[in-house]
Amino acid sequence: MAFNFGAPSGTSGTAAATAAPAGGFGGFGTTSTTAGSAFSFSAPTNTGTTGLFGGTQNKGFGFGTGFGTTTGTSTGLGTGLGTGLGFGGFNTQQQQQQTTLGGLFSQPTQAPTQSNQLINTASALSAPTLLGDERDAILAKWNQLQAFWGTGKGYFNNNIPPVEFTQENPFCRFKAVGYSCMPSNKDEDGLVVLVFNKKETEIRSQQQQLVESLHKVLGGSQTLTVNVEGTKTLPDDQTEVVIYVVERSPNGTSRRVPATTLYAHFEQANIKTQLQQLGVTLSMTRTELSPAQIKQLLQNPPAGVDPIIWEQAKVDNPDSEKLIPVPMVGFKELLRRLKVQDQMTKQHQTRLDIISEDISELQKNQTTSVAKIAQYKRKLMDLSHRTLQVLIKQEIQRKSGYAIQADEEQLRVQLDTIQGELNAPTQFKGRLNELMSQIRMQNHFGAVRSEERYYIDADLLREIKQHLKQQQEGLSHLISIIKDDLEDIKLVEHGLNETIHIRGGVFS
Repeated sequence: MAFNFGAPSGTSGTAAATAAPAGGFGGFGTTSTTAGSAFSFSAPTNTGTTGLFGGTQNKGFGFGTGFGTTTGTSTGLGTGLGTGLGFGGFNTQQQQQQTTLGGLFSQPTQAPTQSNQLINTASALSAPTLLGDERDAILAKWNQLQAFWGTGKGYFNNNIPPVEFTQENPFCRFKAVGYSCMPSNKDEDGLVVLVFNKKETEIRSQQQQLVESLHKVLGGSQTLTVNVEGTKTLPDDQTEVVIYVVERSPNGTSRRVPATTLYAHFEQANIKTQLQQLGVTLSMTRTELSPAQIKQLLQNPPAGVDPIIWEQAKVDNPDSEKLIPVPMVGFKELLRRLKVQDQMTKQHQTRLDIISEDISELQKNQTTSVAKIAQYKRKLMDLSHRTLQVLIKQEIQRKSGYAIQADEEQLRVQLDTIQGELNAPTQFKGRLNELMSQIRMQNHFGAVRSEERYYIDADLLREIKQHLKQQQEGLSHLISIIKDDLEDIKLVEHGLNETIHIRGGVFS
């Protein structure tokens, strides 16, 4: 998608046109038509009959300062932008007649008149005369529906060609306004973006060959060096490569080739053909817009976009210092932005995953370092004690056979005095013994107090006693029943024994 800031001029409803490169921001040149789905920032100037969209069919999405404004033969002073999301250099163009210096675009000096295209569009949408009966009303509704869709042809008269409805027409409903980030690089940085129709992995694996090929495209001069600033994956298996060229002078100094100069070289017909052979589908500069250009861009709503919506888009801009509103026309543009957004989301998630892994690794290293520091502290303490023991033994060996010196004698006396004070019953030793006994008693009482004890609530205790009493009564009743049963069993056994004796006497 290209943005073209142009100030077209012409005579008799026609305009000289220079095509803006597809996919970028074109120059503030003398343009009235753009190729593809380019956005045309134009203030058309004519000496003939012009209208809402100029005398020529402009398929660009026009960001114009006037709807068919005319100026005899005067022409505005224009400055150019680069292509794509990068912003190119400034190309001042002088027309043959007098130059208007009142602004970036020519100012109107004549009252605007309706263009043939506007009249034809209005006729096709409201009052077609193709059939001359009630079917023309149906045809008008059909033309309106096509205009809303942004596609098709509107037939309205047998003697006049039909109106071509595109998504850039003001009646198309499939339009929205998004925001794009403005580059902050200067022209002196020399950054130029090349979009390759290849995957990022393929570009990275052949980066050295790519640099050599670009160096040959630049003429193979030994004073030029091609450098890759960075690469980024784009949707549809495309890759964005940002490059800059360093030029070395004979006296040893070096400088970056300006972005506009490098871009102009790439836009030459023979050079562009060589770049296409390398797989380059788009080239653009990455330079910032001047405040005057931003102001001019924001003041003029794009052709076909309601000024109220454009003003609301400027108000809703989340960061007016870094973002600029950009019209989105049709579902293809919306899909493209959605793919770019998904791609950026994946890149951000990948970066977050890498940062998370780095944090986890740093945490592990920190834990290991803390453990090693504690180990080294213990080792240092042990080595200090061992060193002190070695020094003591060495000092003993060194002083062996020598008489005790005066300072050593004083030190011995002081040590004996301290030892005597510690061993005195009423001094420090007695107090230490008393403290030790108190500590032992506290430990003993603490151990006794720490024994587990259980306390039962009085009501709960009463319930437990009642339950046990009932259990006791039940056991007593059961015992009495068992005793009665035993008595009955004894009686039965006694009766059986008597019966057996009686039968034995009878048979005998």
